[in-house]
Amino acid sequence: MSGKHDFSINKLGEAKILSPMIANMGRDSFSDFIEDEDRVVFNLETKVEDGRRVSVSEDTLEVAGARRKIYFNPAHVHAAIATCGGICPGLNNVIRSVVRCLWYSYGVHRISGIPYGYQGLLPESRYPIIELNPSLVDDIQEKGGTILGSARGGGDRTSEIVDTLEQLNINILFTVGGDGTLRGAYDIAQEVKKRGLKIAVVGIPKTIDNDLAFIQTSFGFDTAVSLAVPVIRGAHVEAKNAINGVGLVKVMGRGSGFIAAHASLAQSDVNFCLIPENPFDLDGPNGLLSHLKRRLEDRDHAVILVAEGAGQDIVPATGLKDASGNTRFTDIGVFLKEKIEEYFKKEGLEVNVKYIDPSYTIRSAPADSYDSIYCARLGANAVHAAMAGKTELLVSMINNCFIHMPIKEAVSRRNRINTESAFWRDVLENTRQPESMKN
Repeated sequence: MSGKHDFSINKLGEAKILSPMIANMGRDSFSDFIEDEDRVVFNLETKVEDGRRVSVSEDTLEVAGARRKIYFNPAHVHAAIATCGGICPGLNNVIRSVVRCLWYSYGVHRISGIPYGYQGLLPESRYPIIELNPSLVDDIQEKGGTILGSARGGGDRTSEIVDTLEQLNINILFTVGGDGTLRGAYDIAQEVKKRGLKIAVVGIPKTIDNDLAFIQTSFGFDTAVSLAVPVIRGAHVEAKNAINGVGLVKVMGRGSGFIAAHASLAQSDVNFCLIPENPFDLDGPNGLLSHLKRRLEDRDHAVILVAEGAGQDIVPATGLKDASGNTRFTDIGVFLKEKIEEYFKKEGLEVNVKYIDPSYTIRSAPADSYDSIYCARLGANAVHAAMAGKTELLVSMINNCFIHMPIKEAVSRRNRINTESAFWRDVLENTRQPESMKN
């Protein structure tokens, strides 16, 4: 047996300073501190080998948490935090947690908020750095969005960003964002290493789509599913109260349909769950429109839940990209509404399509209780990692344990729904839709 992944964590140097948490919080028991040798198994699956059951892989991950000895002298630390990409429930919770842990647990009082993500670190930025302290972040967890602002792009200008970090004497950078943000963080860490600088770069993964590899759940996802449920319920009511009513709801999910799939299980009114991982045809005897017609003939109403990245192979391409380099998708919700109406007009049947797109309402909401707890713990563990001199990593959860994950591994691939899994089978059983809608 051998490990398939390199989960080793890089350090800036040896941690020699006794943690101030011992004096500040009276934490001097062994159970309160994590050793670098503490590991958690990555893959819980087992197999029978030579008559006994063993793990299928030797891969283990470093456990996150406070260390007895730290690398940085708190009096010399200038920490910065940047929130990048689109907004997501929980961003303010993460900011608050990072600030409070730095301030109260380690006595770090120089904390800067970078405005508008990586763009705030570029030389032409006209936005001032924000001084952060516990008073400023006291109640921000009650609000949606991020007090720092968030923006896409800029992360590819690595050399200029590191120039700014040097000029500001920043020696810890926390980056909160998704795939593009973390790739930028990795490149920044490489430039830091190239220059021989002692700057820790620690990521906190944020993707409402839950599509980062090796991540159990990303923050904001639980809130997104919870907020999608009443929208689906409303679409169902609208559909039932109209002649051949169709409630059509679009949710986030560029390359992965986790929000749509989980919301379909959470609210059993969904009849068709359309996700990027399960391509479908629009026309033909086994296409979506034919199945929708049969559903309406049988039950007089239907609810369709579609992820934004679904069906992109059947819609006209925009040919455009956003500031992060992502392809700008054609709106699959608007496309489906038009096609459904055109189809039933040709069939000579009345149809009433109610289209709802709650995407920005969901993205801008404050975090629910689960995500609030998760964000608080993510932020604190990110601080513990950075103060111990660890770098090029993100903090997340695997098998219900907080762990350190090398950024390079986390961005190596995307997390997608396995359409041959028990989870997707449960979705199909709940919606009663065909396993495939391909001709």
